[in-house]
Amino acid sequence: MSDSHEEEMPQIAALTSDAVFKSLGTSAAGLASDQVSELQARYGKNLIQAGKKKSPVIAFLSNFTHLMAILLWVAGIIAFVAGMPELGVAVWLVNLINGCFSFWQEHQADKATEALKKMLPSYVNVIRDGQQAQVLAEDLVPGDVMVLAEGDKISADGRVVRASDLQVDQSTLTGESNPVRKTADAVLEADLTAAETPNLVFAGTSVSEGNGRVVVTKIGMATEFGKIASLTQNMEDSESPLQRQLDRLTKQVTLFALCMGIVFFLLDVLFVRNGLASSFIFALGMVVAFIPEGLLPTVTLSLAMAVQRMSKRNALVKKLSSVEALGSTSVICTDKTGTLTQNEMTVNHLWTCDREYEVTGVGYAPKGEILCGKDKWEAADNEELRLLVSGGALCSNARLVEPDEEGGRYTVLGDPTEACLLVSAQKAGLSLEDLEREMPRVRELPFESRRKRMTTIHQLKRPLDGASRVAFVKGAPNEVVRLSDNYRTDGKVMPMSDEMRKSIMDANDGYAANGLRVLALAYRPLSPDDASIPRSMSDYTPENIECGLTFVGLLVMQDPPRPEVADAVAECRRAGIRVVMITGDYGLTALSIARKIGIVQSPNPRVFSGVELEKTSDDELKEALKGEVVFARMAPEQKLRVVENLQQMGEIVAVTGDGVNDSPALKRADIGVAMGITGTDVAKEAADMILTDDNFASIVHAIEEGRAVYANIRKFMLYILNSNVPEAVPSAIYLLSGGAVPLPLTTMQILTIDLGTDMLPALGLGTEPPEADVMANPPRNPNEPLLSGKVMRKAFLWYGMLGALFSFAAFMFCQVMNGWHPGIEMFGVGNDLDPIYVRATTMALAAIVFTQIGEVWNCRTETASVFSVGLFSNKQINKGILFEIALIIFITLFPPFQSVFHTSPLVLNDFVFLVLLPPVILLLEEARKAIVRKRNHIDRNGVAIKQAPEKR
Repeated sequence: MSDSHEEEMPQIAALTSDAVFKSLGTSAAGLASDQVSELQARYGKNLIQAGKKKSPVIAFLSNFTHLMAILLWVAGIIAFVAGMPELGVAVWLVNLINGCFSFWQEHQADKATEALKKMLPSYVNVIRDGQQAQVLAEDLVPGDVMVLAEGDKISADGRVVRASDLQVDQSTLTGESNPVRKTADAVLEADLTAAETPNLVFAGTSVSEGNGRVVVTKIGMATEFGKIASLTQNMEDSESPLQRQLDRLTKQVTLFALCMGIVFFLLDVLFVRNGLASSFIFALGMVVAFIPEGLLPTVTLSLAMAVQRMSKRNALVKKLSSVEALGSTSVICTDKTGTLTQNEMTVNHLWTCDREYEVTGVGYAPKGEILCGKDKWEAADNEELRLLVSGGALCSNARLVEPDEEGGRYTVLGDPTEACLLVSAQKAGLSLEDLEREMPRVRELPFESRRKRMTTIHQLKRPLDGASRVAFVKGAPNEVVRLSDNYRTDGKVMPMSDEMRKSIMDANDGYAANGLRVLALAYRPLSPDDASIPRSMSDYTPENIECGLTFVGLLVMQDPPRPEVADAVAECRRAGIRVVMITGDYGLTALSIARKIGIVQSPNPRVFSGVELEKTSDDELKEALKGEVVFARMAPEQKLRVVENLQQMGEIVAVTGDGVNDSPALKRADIGVAMGITGTDVAKEAADMILTDDNFASIVHAIEEGRAVYANIRKFMLYILNSNVPEAVPSAIYLLSGGAVPLPLTTMQILTIDLGTDMLPALGLGTEPPEADVMANPPRNPNEPLLSGKVMRKAFLWYGMLGALFSFAAFMFCQVMNGWHPGIEMFGVGNDLDPIYVRATTMALAAIVFTQIGEVWNCRTETASVFSVGLFSNKQINKGILFEIALIIFITLFPPFQSVFHTSPLVLNDFVFLVLLPPVILLLEEARKAIVRKRNHIDRNGVAIKQAPEKR
């Protein structure tokens, strides 16, 4: 026996059935028991092997060992060394809570392999020792003869050696839902992919109709199914753009905090002349102060809130970091069927020799009309129309299933291509039950790929062309026309002419060029007086029935685009996002849909077939990907290759998919998007996000949310970082004054700002809806730092300096109001328990909090006026503001907290000063934004004003 695992599928496909048996060392009687044992020892079990999994313990610990977490552990140690155990405990608790929350949100065991296993049947019927037997699917070996019947799942790859109307659903591998007819004939065509080869079947697919026998050629990981599993298992998870940016930010923050610690240490030694030990402890405290302890929980919780918002827009996100990755997406690689289209074949044109009709309505619901020009037509109005729609419906094995509840969708049993013919008959005013009663089927000549047609024989209640029995023939137009000697027009049967043949084929070619699928219908009256027709129906064959036909017309159909997809694609163009179609369907069909919905607009886009892509180098592929391109008839590894090449070009790639074939590309993508309705468990496990409505438009909505998330992360970065300046500047004044000005803030007061008052308003910024212009800009550069120069300048030199100015002013206000004036020592110098000094530090702390109220309002918009979105429209921010005010009052009024936070009660004059700060901060920033908007021609909502063209 030859080594079947090494046998190339195209070679097996080219053999006759007898040669297949010989090549694989088996026979129609199957393998002998001793052969099975030998082959099992050689090839092992027919199993999808599991890849190595990441230990849950390691996954949990990884949330505490990334750069930012390590920085917080070190910050806690420094706090303990510096004699501030309360601070150390607080920082460590922040780290622990954030790590546990992240693990709970993101812990998703990799179940892709288990899902693959579930798709393989447990038992399979085989022929062994000349007898049919049921064996475990894992015990299959190459050379086994599988017995397949309707509804069976296929357990291994194999070559068909016997077929009776055998149709296989290969959607798990190809993504295309139409059943594929299989044949036992040898296939000599060399340019077919494995999935396109009509005498091959594959593990993980299922029999939708008919029966047959298959010789097993490959098992386990050697099957097409196993190859996909291997591709998925061997792929490492890549970091999201946000994760890379947070790592970069951590390094920046660490360097900045250490530099500031060194600066403050030197200033304390040189200007205040404190001892080295005292200066070192003071510098350590400042290092801790400059670490944004609240950053990680704020980012994590904000992403979690975005996940909740996205779920309301039909997008379920499995991994928090994927939310932001959506926002930086620059290319969407999407499949066609069910995502861009409705996955419901629909007849949209009918063509007879004297008229062309348009059929309205989409999907399987019998709602729509048949129009010729502006006039509505029904079957009763025209004999050719009646024959065309009734013959199409009768020459069909599909069934329509009405919805169980009002507003539900019609479903299909059988071939969707045939199901849509039933719908067109109903739209023409015919009852399917009446048709079957008036013309019951008495015989069928099943479809064969060799003939490219099928025939059904019907007994007639009313004679047709003098006959009481009729054969309806449906199939490829060129085949049906070739067999037609006559055609019908205006109620008459006319001899077929070369001119009419050309007219029919021209119509067919016109439809096909637009990516439409075309079937031709003809009939033959079976009169008992016709000597060429056998007397017994059991003697009917294609050779003696499918000849001398009368041509009726063409049935034209397509899977129509979803109505909202064109607008979604147009929005992608405005947002600078390219859409690339990668489908298992044919090139003409794919290109037609791509044109209709706006994916391609150039006159000559490149259309790659799977066979052509195999012959294309990576450099040539990258060059083609710079323009408009459509990929058709793609195998799983080819889709993966396209994604990898796009990523090598620097693109952030989102990939949609629903089948097993999509799982490698889904996992490799920066953001994998699986279909919730039609998607397999394998695709859902490999993806980062699941669409509950299988709709491309929902991806665009998710991208909008993703962009908003990144914008919001920057907003609360701006908000959190600007408080560092009023924390640092007073300390710098203390140092530069040589201690003449006491420290306006204590370390615990700084921690109160970082972990207490800043936290909730910052989270409120994370709930901001997308700004008006969020989809009017191109995708951001993934290498652009989260903490950009623009953010730092605004945080430190504008917002921060305003906060520092008003905070120090509040500190001095309290000193002056209590009797200090130049020339005397300030309260608190040499005595940090002085009640007036304690009140002054409380005032500085409260001033930072109140300036932050104005700052959080300012951070809500980039350039738009905050009044355009409503000053109090964000309820989370409102709650955060109330909380920080309540917290300040709480720690200043209750004695146990006064000693911990170095605070004392404030008086009426203090509060009058404080309540003036937010509106002053707000109005100063509104003035700055107004200047920016005027300079950049932007309206108060943040939308660019269209400039009128200059007159020449």
